[in-house]
Amino acid sequence: MIELVSKSRCVECGMCVRVCPTNVFDAGEDGIPVIRRQDDCQTCYICEAYCPVDALYVSPYGERQVNVSETELAEAGVLGSWRETIGWGKGRLKLAALDTTPFIDRVLPGKEPIGRSEAEFILAYPTNK
Repeated sequence: MIELVSKSRCVECGMCVRVCPTNVFDAGEDGIPVIRRQDDCQTCYICEAYCPVDALYVSPYGERQVNVSETELAEAGVLGSWRETIGWGKGRLKLAALDTTPFIDRVLPGKEPIGRSEAEFILAYPTNK
């Protein structure tokens, strides 16, 4: 659940307001986004991923609010850390570079297509775990 908008880091771009699928934020009078509908947050991390200056913190606890300290989050290196985790931002390691999925090269354009039995195996993998 979204827990923090850092006033010291925010550059008032409004990206989080625009990308939030559940309209959690309102634009503040001073340009800093305000968390208005926190209970509507789906913990999707889209706002944190799109924030260009790592000014947001989304807690992994989607069902409950957590009291957080901006100073403690920054010192622990978790304020805005989702962007780094997924490799967004200049100079960061992209997740795709770490992908070891054995069939990924086979589904890219210009590659030999995967066989029927292999495709059925992939599609049969349970995704509701």
